[in-house]
Amino acid sequence: MDCRQCGSPLERPGDYCLVCRTANADAVVLDIDRDRAAVTMLSDDEVVATTTITTSPEDGEETGVVELRNFAGRIADEVRRKRPDEVFAAGHREVLRAAREQLHHEFYRVDGGDPVEAVRTRRGETALEVVDAAPAEKIGGTHSTLIGGRSGRRAVQTVAGHPHVKKIVPGPIDAGGTGSQSGVRAKATRADGNGNVRLLIRNGSSVQENRVVTTAGDRETGERVREDLNGALAEADLQ
Repeated sequence: MDCRQCGSPLERPGDYCLVCRTANADAVVLDIDRDRAAVTMLSDDEVVATTTITTSPEDGEETGVVELRNFAGRIADEVRRKRPDEVFAAGHREVLRAAREQLHHEFYRVDGGDPVEAVRTRRGETALEVVDAAPAEKIGGTHSTLIGGRSGRRAVQTVAGHPHVKKIVPGPIDAGGTGSQSGVRAKATRADGNGNVRLLIRNGSSVQENRVVTTAGDRETGERVREDLNGALAEADLQ
């Protein structure tokens, strides 16, 4: 494939052109199974190319860890070569988590039925404002205590790290619930009419409801953010 801007040959389809310093893809869609990953590059919602990466999963504890890390590394390298503005992902959570750890991009979760078409539809909708602030700067309010210790803080930081989250306001802790042995669990609730959600964190018999202010302006776009948040919490083993 040649660069769409200057015509220079590219080493791989959709690569960022090092000659004219131009991106040939503005988004990457990852459709991942445990043994294969389809990496699709989009430019203005049109498919530029699709690259397939395969692996042979290992059963051994040590060899399995190495194989998974190498597989995720190859996926991450393919994304880095494109320098996309956005990365969308669907599929195997363990592989996604491993790939995400090797990239600085925020992953947006999409429907696994037809991820590419889901992304093309989604990107045609109104873009949401991105909040460029550190997660710690987004957490505020009169209640500073978070339940769940380190895991509870990790849940809040995971949500605060989302680019469409403006602020998280921790709420009071209710200790009157039913006991649970499942440890800390977190979930973003259905968006309200203004596009904001609630982050429920449960730890044993205690529950804390935290208000999450997003850049969405209505329930429909708020639901998109909620799905992203729950996907990120699931990948962090908090659901």
